[in-house]
Amino acid sequence: MLYQRVLITGANGMLGQELVALMSRVPRYDVLATGRDEGPRFSGASCGYLPLDVTDPEAVRRAFLDFTPGVVINCAARTHVDGCEDDRDTCWKVNAVAVEHLARQCHGLGARLIQVSTDFVFDGEKGPYRETDRPRPVNFYGKAKLAGENAARDAGIDKWAIARTNVVYGAGEAMPRSNFVLWVIDKLSKGEPVNIFTDQWRTPTYARDLAAGIERIARFGKTGVYNLSGRDFVTMYDFAQAIARVFDFDASLIHPTTSAAFKQKATRPPRTGFIILKAETELGFKPRSIDEALRHLGTRLGLPVTTS
Repeated sequence: MLYQRVLITGANGMLGQELVALMSRVPRYDVLATGRDEGPRFSGASCGYLPLDVTDPEAVRRAFLDFTPGVVINCAARTHVDGCEDDRDTCWKVNAVAVEHLARQCHGLGARLIQVSTDFVFDGEKGPYRETDRPRPVNFYGKAKLAGENAARDAGIDKWAIARTNVVYGAGEAMPRSNFVLWVIDKLSKGEPVNIFTDQWRTPTYARDLAAGIERIARFGKTGVYNLSGRDFVTMYDFAQAIARVFDFDASLIHPTTSAAFKQKATRPPRTGFIILKAETELGFKPRSIDEALRHLGTRLGLPVTTS
């Protein structure tokens, strides 16, 4: 069997862990997981691990020379949106310049680069978006991620793909950050109230489904932009209500509010989310509904869930 060598950056994050777990089980892939930590946060995966700072061009060059990947999936990112406004230098280095380093090495080896991107490359005025819609970011995080998309194209004329997603949720081992679903579960399970926006629309994405879509981009050798998210176009308030319903929490603890009521460092696009028809038809991408994904996650977390 000919093995395809796959290098995954940001492998200790939630999406990275899902990709490692999925692709290391497939005999055709020889997976090298990388991250900033000295060792992996995950366990049980059949793959190698290498500490790697993607902002260090020499470290990236050595990793490519040693492993010679055929596919690189870049999950490494600085995703704290307000933090990106405060520390623009780090945000740009991780979300834009690091992609230049990866694309340069991919171009030299003839490797494919799959760059994970975000709905925040859009202004949120006309969502949900198609792959062909024109980006117009309204915060620095979105600007840096858009620069990363552009940098990824330098991997080669037919050697790049961009997977855009939004509101990714799920579970992992020793994750450095939480996510919206886990935060809401934590608050409601303690009987604590939460204030959730009614004026921000998204298509929330289960990390396991997202990993499956990215694997299909790699398997089929696809080039171009692909929207990979859930199908359900909902407000964040509606999403929180679904969490309460599936896990049988007190929904009255969820209080509706608007973006105007909260002062945030970075502007958020109000109406994003994605139309995923291209991924469904070209990749066979089949994301779960919100309720199905939450029940699947609840089983993994060992939490009781409702059946209807």
